Amino acid sequence: MTNGERIGEVIHYYGKISVAVLRLSQGLKIGDSVHFLGRHTDFQQEITSMEIEHQAVSEVKVGEEVAVKVEQRVRRGDTVFRITEEK
Repeated sequence: MTNGERIGEVIHYYGKISVAVLRLSQGLKIGDSVHFLGRHTDFQQEITSMEIEHQAVSEVKVGEEVAVKVEQRVRRGDTVFRITEEK
């Protein structure tokens, strides 16, 4: 179980370059910690690189599709959560 809010899902994965394309239902920025969760996927990482149309960006708004560098394999349909600190 993850401690965070659902922010989107994986819509494509480029295995050779370890990049996932995400469709976002919430904003995302460099430095955010996220949790990828799916049938065969379960890992957390910090967002260190994002691109839209091959242009580096530091923040992405709701509804946009963004490519992010990932540390492990993800699969189409995996859910992405933003990790929030417990209070």
